[in-house]
Amino acid sequence: MHKRKATSEELEELRWIASLQFGEYGIELIPDNITLVISPSTGKIRYLLYEDKLYLSLRAGDHRFLLHIPSARVLNRLAEPPKFRVYVNINYAEFIKNGGNVFSKHVVMADPEIRPGDEVVVVDENGELIGVGRAIRPGWEMIYYNWGEAVRIREGVQEEYGSG
Repeated sequence: MHKRKATSEELEELRWIASLQFGEYGIELIPDNITLVISPSTGKIRYLLYEDKLYLSLRAGDHRFLLHIPSARVLNRLAEPPKFRVYVNINYAEFIKNGGNVFSKHVVMADPEIRPGDEVVVVDENGELIGVGRAIRPGWEMIYYNWGEAVRIREGVQEEYGSG
């Protein structure tokens, strides 16, 4: 993998992609001093690093961004609640911080506009970031059922720093 700073044209394109996915917050989600990680075989952007940490991944198949903890922190700060968020019972937060998936019975509130496959920010009842992942069911449906997986967690906040 080859690393380099993003050009202004690349920043503009990445912000455009992010704004398609995250609306008005997409432009602010991509900082100016982002480092790109380029696939040597395809020459395409695969990852965005910020301060040498994995910030966003760019899925090759559909050009959608996958959130990681650093970018989820920014989105959690920027977006008006409950946008992009799934709120989880505080008693279940540790399990998610350690990478456990979110089940519907633990969801106390969710952005009703979340669709299956969307990137979501998982927070506890106080709005503190505990994980990031992909929605399995629509946000409006997550709170109505007491069974089944609601969000498949990609990263819990504990995983970012190790166990502790």
